[in-house]
Amino acid sequence: MVTDSPHFHRRDVPDLHRPYVAADDRYASFAFRQVGSSGLFLPALSLGLWWNFGDNVALDRQRELLRYAFDKGITHFDLANNYGPPYGSAEKNFGRIYREDLAPYRDELIISSKAGFDMWRGPYGDWGSRKYLLASAERSLQSMNLDYVDVFYSHRPDPVTPIEETIGALDTLVRQGKALYAGISSYSASQTIEAKAVARSLGTPLVIHQPAYSILERGIEDGLTDALAQEELGAIAFVPLAQGLLTNKYLGEGDADRSQQRSSLGGRRVTPEARAQLRRLDAVASERGQTLAQLALQWVLRNDVVASALIGASTTAQLDENLRALDGAAFAAEELEIIDEVSSALDSANVWAADRG
Repeated sequence: MVTDSPHFHRRDVPDLHRPYVAADDRYASFAFRQVGSSGLFLPALSLGLWWNFGDNVALDRQRELLRYAFDKGITHFDLANNYGPPYGSAEKNFGRIYREDLAPYRDELIISSKAGFDMWRGPYGDWGSRKYLLASAERSLQSMNLDYVDVFYSHRPDPVTPIEETIGALDTLVRQGKALYAGISSYSASQTIEAKAVARSLGTPLVIHQPAYSILERGIEDGLTDALAQEELGAIAFVPLAQGLLTNKYLGEGDADRSQQRSSLGGRRVTPEARAQLRRLDAVASERGQTLAQLALQWVLRNDVVASALIGASTTAQLDENLRALDGAAFAAEELEIIDEVSSALDSANVWAADRG
């Protein structure tokens, strides 16, 4: 028998059907960061459930990832009403696993949800109206078997609904005990300042903003990070790995990596020019003893306003790789210069080419 084959390491495979008991050392070496000036602290890496926790993935695989993440000190699980696929399935699947495994640890967990994108038919299932946000929050709590979420977000700004109505709905959820904190996502700098002013007038604990942020998506540096610091809000960065672009998936030649691309990328492939720039980043990472993903995560977390980076994972090995980003040495000035050069080049380049294969 070939004992070093991964197929025979049965003692390393957890029995997912036994009652779950969290690891005693789950807080032994994990970093937590303050969210703005609030009393909320988040793990430096949080687990987003937007893709690998729908009905497209077996429930036992989801259970293994959630258990493993918590055992490693990841206490924050981020969801939204439309996560799946299909819409709503991530919250339902999480709710089952929470009820069966994680409920005894509720006071150690930060669980968030959001509403703001299309969820059901008609004019009351989208954007940021009071009607939609309050109804969606009720549905999310039922799906997740929760009495409250720790953070409830307005998932995106509404160009029609007054911001007073949207933030007022978040305030109602807090006052009803259905959310402990309020958050916003994808708001501009000016919208963030306006939202915080409304929240302050209501006494609402609006403490966190969830923007897209990565080496390839640096829009928040054009005023939003300053606004967050001014208003004493923290940020939690989503897509810090640029939907997998900032991993080893796209470093090879040709289209050999096409099978690894998610269907959500629409069959696109990386251009040769973009691939060459990604290899420059990978070379910097290698010199630091890191993978490209680890470098990308550490780069996002170098910004003081960022309390946490949201990662997705399909395997426990991916979780382990991402967690090792927290052990990296501080960036040298020369490394940051190269990252800036690559970021600028990719920002102006045509990253994606249509897949005609």
